[in-house]
Amino acid sequence: MTVRHAVRAATVEVGFGLVDQTRIVTAASELARNAYIHGGGGSLTVEQVREGGRTGLRLVMRDDGPGIPDLEAALTDGYTTGAGLGHGLGGARRLMHEFAVHSHAGEGTTVVATRWNGR
Repeated sequence: MTVRHAVRAATVEVGFGLVDQTRIVTAASELARNAYIHGGGGSLTVEQVREGGRTGLRLVMRDDGPGIPDLEAALTDGYTTGAGLGHGLGGARRLMHEFAVHSHAGEGTTVVATRWNGR
């Protein structure tokens, strides 16, 4: 809930409409859930970004977990390592404009996701 509230406040500050607020909050929730369940916890940085006259919000989720052994599979709809629906990473990726995952065995995972306002 802490992640959801913090990200919602940031989306309002940047000026996102309700639909985009919901997209970003949902993506942040999925990333935080994955970091908690699979990475043993983690940290989320929420950054306002500006580029070429546009504004946006960038989420950077980091964990020190075991890493993602098969990143391509993990981004596929329906892929799950537990009781979830298998929409976590792939779903979060679809909700954002830019999405990158950096993961190495034994070194954890970092996800960087950006949504631009008015795009």
